[in-house]
Amino acid sequence: MPDLSPLYNLLAQLLPFDCLQARFMQQALAGLLLLAPMTAAMGILVVNFRMSFFADAISHSAFAGVALGLLLALDPDWTMPAFGLLVGLGIMLMQRSSNLSSDTVIGVFFSAMVAFGLAIVSRDRSLARDLQRFLYGDILTISDGQIIALMGLFLTLMTFQALSYNRLLYIGLNPTLARAHRVRVAALQYLFAGLLALIVMFAVQAVGVLLVTALLIVPAASARNFARSAGAMFWWTLLISLSSAVAGLVLSAQDWARTATGATVILVACGWFALSMLAVAHRREQPL
Repeated sequence: MPDLSPLYNLLAQLLPFDCLQARFMQQALAGLLLLAPMTAAMGILVVNFRMSFFADAISHSAFAGVALGLLLALDPDWTMPAFGLLVGLGIMLMQRSSNLSSDTVIGVFFSAMVAFGLAIVSRDRSLARDLQRFLYGDILTISDGQIIALMGLFLTLMTFQALSYNRLLYIGLNPTLARAHRVRVAALQYLFAGLLALIVMFAVQAVGVLLVTALLIVPAASARNFARSAGAMFWWTLLISLSSAVAGLVLSAQDWARTATGATVILVACGWFALSMLAVAHRREQPL
């Protein structure tokens, strides 16, 4: 496994806060700095495509993925994203092959995954204690192996976005017209669903099942209020995601706070959203 010490040392020099001198805090910072741009990029599409319920269903499948890993004596940190990927692709397959609405299909998967996870946990009450880490999130326990996996996912997603972003927007506006213009709609939809599922599963590690959808939605929604163009929305979302991640980590480690890192990250992002609403109100008051 590559030695990530130079990366951690660089982060400690760039952000010389006392709380970031511990190695586990540097690992958490590295994980958040990799995760924030990915949730920013995917969050824009999730907001524009109205897919927040899809992300919520994927996040709640974490229960089943973790429970299966614990039951089979496998590492839940890897069974969870693998199971989430299968669920994401399964939802997309069902949406494409069924006449049911997207919300109905997602709702069925959502219910089935939560029930499946709870059923497994109910067989062994001791599993409930292990599930709490994934319920609330704990980015402070991220490992070097997970950071390397995030690096690989980051490169994959950025390549996918660079090659397919405009076509994804086209599909979101009118998939039939996109297909008529020889856009490979099915392939792009499956790739998007698979990458979104993996990002959601890794985000569960940071903020937990309960808040993972907020990590995708809140920065993108705030950016939509600030921005006046699609390009500006991307940069605003990136700024809000990164600043929320760093500020949330630092604030949560202060003696006067000592709050959960994931919850603090989301609270900072919600602060950005409140500012964006003020910006919208200010623009409405301006004379035409």
